[in-house]
Amino acid sequence: MDYRRLGRTGLRVSPLCLGTMNFGPQTSEADSFAIMDHALELGINFFDTANGYGGGKPGEGITEQIIGRWLAQGGGRRDKIVLATKVFGKTGDWPNHGRLSAHHIRKACEDSLRRLQTDHIDLYQMHHVDRDTPWEEIWQAMEQLVQQGKVVYVSSSNFAGWHITQANAIARERHFLGLVSEQSLYNLNARMIELEVVPACRALGLGIIPWSPLAGGLLGGALKKASEGRRASEGSQKNIEKNRAKLEAWEGFCSEIGEQPADVALAWLLNNDVVTAPIIGPRTMEQLDGSLRALEIRLDSDQLAQLDKIFPGPGGEAPEAYAW
Repeated sequence: MDYRRLGRTGLRVSPLCLGTMNFGPQTSEADSFAIMDHALELGINFFDTANGYGGGKPGEGITEQIIGRWLAQGGGRRDKIVLATKVFGKTGDWPNHGRLSAHHIRKACEDSLRRLQTDHIDLYQMHHVDRDTPWEEIWQAMEQLVQQGKVVYVSSSNFAGWHITQANAIARERHFLGLVSEQSLYNLNARMIELEVVPACRALGLGIIPWSPLAGGLLGGALKKASEGRRASEGSQKNIEKNRAKLEAWEGFCSEIGEQPADVALAWLLNNDVVTAPIIGPRTMEQLDGSLRALEIRLDSDQLAQLDKIFPGPGGEAPEAYAW
């Protein structure tokens, strides 16, 4: 496994991040345990979750509980992985059960630690920006968690470029490391972050962790698998029809180079030097094994240019993308 540094830090993580959102709702606890064990066998050491994953009641944290029971088995599991979780979403019905107040950050962190059965979170990610809470308050809360040894690194998710810049400028004033990564929606069919988020992350030394790298299955061979699983739903069928011309060209391209669409979609992301690790969300062992092929695919400049024609991005970085 060719491990990568997470942004400007010295932390090394696998180039694929194991997403756990399916653990509980779609993948049984036994199968989730098997997938996590196998991920370690394959050298994947980067695990991503969130305190809201798993369904159930707000604050139940079903997926975190599953991971916690897996970690509790011992065998060096906790020391081998870089564990990332998130804070922001509602954990109850009262006014302070959510968002990024210092009050909620402290409580949410304690609850995640209890469910995960660990004494620290390696990467604590703000799941969304909170425009109502000043950065001085957020950073004070995060600094305290770092000082207490409960959090090692702090990260963002779904932030705009200017949010990332503002957050790290204030962190620097406080002599704090600030954000080290950004988890964003990013795939061939959703390239909006190339305007400002990607340049901001490159300039400030944040690694990008793309979520939904296969566009909800759209880039995973949707035309050939249109009648299977989630792709058979009405919403998925409408999305396939809306993008049929692109998908025909896309799947034709993948067929020409002799690779599976899902693997090429991941390889395209990994070609970007700001991307640290796309999040893969396998529901089965077979899906986990299959994703490793992406690490071996190298796309040349002509192939990348072909993909730009099939899936045009926003036109480059701002402001040149829309101005002179």
